[in-house]
Formats: sequence, structure tokens, C-alpha cells
Amino acid sequence: MRILMVSDVYFPRVNGVSTSIETFRRTLAALGVELRLVAPRYGAEPDEPGVVRVPGWPVPGDREDRLVGWRAMHRAVLAAAEGCDLVHIQTPFVAHYAGLAAARRRGLPVIATYHTLFEEYLQHYAPMLPAGWLKRRARGLSRRQCNALDGVIVPSTAMRERLLGYGVGVPLHVLPTGIPIERFRGCDGAAFRAQHGIAPERPVALFVGRVAHEKNIGFLLDALPQALRRRPDVLLLIAGEGPARAELEARVRREGLGEAVRFIGYLDRADALPACYAAADVFVFASRTETQGLVLLEAMAAGLPVVALAEMGTVDILGPRRASLAPPPEPEAFGEAVGRLLGDASARQRLAADAPAYAAEWSDTAMAARLAWLYRDLLERHAPAALPAAAGA
Repeated sequence: MRILMVSDVYFPRVNGVSTSIETFRRTLAALGVELRLVAPRYGAEPDEPGVVRVPGWPVPGDREDRLVGWRAMHRAVLAAAEGCDLVHIQTPFVAHYAGLAAARRRGLPVIATYHTLFEEYLQHYAPMLPAGWLKRRARGLSRRQCNALDGVIVPSTAMRERLLGYGVGVPLHVLPTGIPIERFRGCDGAAFRAQHGIAPERPVALFVGRVAHEKNIGFLLDALPQALRRRPDVLLLIAGEGPARAELEARVRREGLGEAVRFIGYLDRADALPACYAAADVFVFASRTETQGLVLLEAMAAGLPVVALAEMGTVDILGPRRASLAPPPEPEAFGEAVGRLLGDASARQRLAADAPAYAAEWSDTAMAARLAWLYRDLLERHAPAALPAAAGA
């Protein structure tokens, strides 16, 4: 079975979509699924088997991302689709239209993963436009794009309900991205602390993710004073890069929180990031627009208890209340929960003890098996529809 994935983003650009694609590329091969990928070129990336790079140029105002040419992307996707059985679109920009066009021309089923809740994001990047108008436009575009497909994968039940509310009528399949459990186990947190000058006994609350407005990191800063009242020596460690970093750093200086907050930047996922998880005492997360929340599961795989807002995609992870606390969405209550947990070693140990086993239920291999089954089911259901056309050819 050959699957063509098409995306407007991939590594070296680090985000949840890139991570999801890489995870499935790595795990599906063992299940008899051959993946081809068409994605942007960011610079001088080395050639990689099964990956076609389309030249792109930096997005105005966001040099991390790339715009690819409409014609170049369409040509590359159509060529890559030859010999494939199904097209799987990962992003709703040029890749969506190129993937859809190639699938229809080749007579292939086409699905997409709806990773991002754009109605909640656009207002951060186009504040000059009315928020209500932006949301209506985002909903309408999502509805039209999804209904042009043969099915849509969503990473959480909350996302499925949102798309149903948009009026999406094609089948919606809830399928989270799994995580490589073993990557986050047995890492040297003590060495990471020593490398970064963090005292062994200092309580560390860790955030990992893109440092962007939609991640709601400002909420964590709002909650920090309450946590500091419980544990005056707490350190909020922010691992990641993004367009909101300078603004957040300025706020930290302005509010005199420099001793309690450290921005550590992007960490290599293979080694430094797992060690960073191991160095922390609790993981904190406040995004209200997350479609899944993979970093929560990564933290749990590393044995970290989680304190997070149960909003959108994180509800599925936090719902069972395993290895986690989900305080009310108020800074004081959130900070109180973090400070209380950091001050109670036995409570932390109880939550941490269950964390790796719970994370294992969301493993990359388990989710890859579900995706491979979905591909085969779609192909079986698509095949009868293709027979009459083939017979009359």
C-alpha cells in the first residue's frame, strides 16, 4: 500500500504537524505502508528517501514557515501520486488544493488530517480585522475543504464536535498522533540541570511548545505569582521558540519575574528535549486551542505529572484524571495547583507513578496500527465505486 502525504510544513520547521508526519512515517513502514511525502524546502536540507521538496520562500512576518508556488506544488504532487493508492493531506493551504487535484485526476481516495483550529488562531495574526468576521471565514473555508474530501481525521473528540458544528458531512475519524514512548524514558535530568545551572533541589515547572500567542503562555505568567507564594524558589522553564518570545521576555522583565522564569529556546527532540522533561518536577500547559496536546503525553512518558487546562483537544488526555490535574481556567486556581503539587512530594509521586503507563496507551505504534487500518478501510470502500468507470474505460 502506497500513501502520498502532502503538507505545507515539515522538518526542519518544528511544530505539531511536522511531528505527526514524522511519527507516522517512522512507524507505518513496519505495517506494510509505504509513505511518500511532498513538503516545502526550507534551505539546503539533504535528500531523504521518499521525500520530495518543493522550493519555498519565507512567509511575511513569520520566517519559520514557507510559501510554495502553486504550480510547482501541483506539479510535484501530481507526479508523486503516480503509483500511489491514496492521498493524505496534512495542511489546508497550497498542499490541500494540490493533493485534492492530484487525487481526483488519478482517481484516488483523498483524506486530510485537520490539525489546527484556525478560527481560534487567526485573530492573533490578523488583529486589524474583526474577530467575528475572521471566525466565520475560517469556518466556511474549513467546511468547504473538508466536504470536498472522502474523509477527515481529527486528533480529538472536541475537534470532531467542532467540525460537525461547522456543517462537515464527510466521515470524521478520531485518531490522535501517538508518541515514541521509549524516547522519553530513562533520560538524565540531573545532567541537564547541571548543564543549565539549575540547582538539583530547585522545583521546576516546565512548558514545552511553540512560543506563540495561541499557546496562552501569558496565562502561565499570570498564575506564577500564586505558585511562588507556595514555593518561592519555583522556576518556570519555557522550552521552545516562536513569535511571542520577545514580548513575553519583555513582560517577565517588566514584572520582575526574571529569577523565576527562564526561556531556554528550542531543544533537539532526540536528546535534549527528553532530558529536559526528566529534569522537571511538573509539566504545565494552558493552551485553549490545542487540537490534541502531544507534549502532555511526552511529559507523562518521561514520568512527569501534568497540570493543564482541560480545553479542546487536551480534554481527551486529561479527562480520566490520570497523572494529571486540571484546575479551573483561572490563574489563581492554576497557580495554586502548581504550587501545591510542587510542595507535596508524595502527591507528585502518586501522579508520576501512573504517568508512563498512561502515556503508553497513546503510543506511536498503537496509533499507526489504527491509521493503517483506516487506510485499508478507505481503499476497500473506494474500490467498488471505481469499478464501473474502469469497466467502461
